[in-house]
Amino acid sequence: MKDLSTLPDNLPIPQDDGACAHLLGSPVPSVPLIATSGRTVNLGALSGTVVVYFYPMIGRPDSLPLVGWNEIPGARGCTPQSVGFRDHHAALNSLSAKVFGVSAQPLEDQKEAKVRLGLPFELLNDSDFRLTEAMRLPMFEYETSRLIKRLTVVVIEGVIRKVFYPVFPPNRNAEDVVVWLRGGGA
Repeated sequence: MKDLSTLPDNLPIPQDDGACAHLLGSPVPSVPLIATSGRTVNLGALSGTVVVYFYPMIGRPDSLPLVGWNEIPGARGCTPQSVGFRDHHAALNSLSAKVFGVSAQPLEDQKEAKVRLGLPFELLNDSDFRLTEAMRLPMFEYETSRLIKRLTVVVIEGVIRKVFYPVFPPNRNAEDVVVWLRGGGA
């Protein structure tokens, strides 16, 4: 069994390549996604404050290690990032923020991770990349898979008001979002 909750030392730090510069001030497209609960969620139709973190894929402790995964800047850390949002969920809830995680990984893997990690929010599936492509989000390839790069957006009344990209270290992403929201979103 592998430890997915701890980040190894000396992970490469992802650099801002400008791939998310166009997002700030943009409306979230109206694209329905299937949630781990089976319901459909359209992030573009939600009101209030919505925090959406996009991640490559949450690993399974019973699967083989991904060869070279730690060497890809920004790839490693989906479990610590998700656990961070779980652990800060009460604080985000007190700020009236709804939280969602979005990935292109298989829905069954997302369901397993939601249960195993005790996530109090939905994970949304974008395996057909409809939302990813509509938002022009950055992606990368690993072996035969296309994956979404790690980023987080804060959406207020349907418009992206803050972009966290690149996200590093991923285990502090939720805390950074809470600090930003507590600061009045400035």
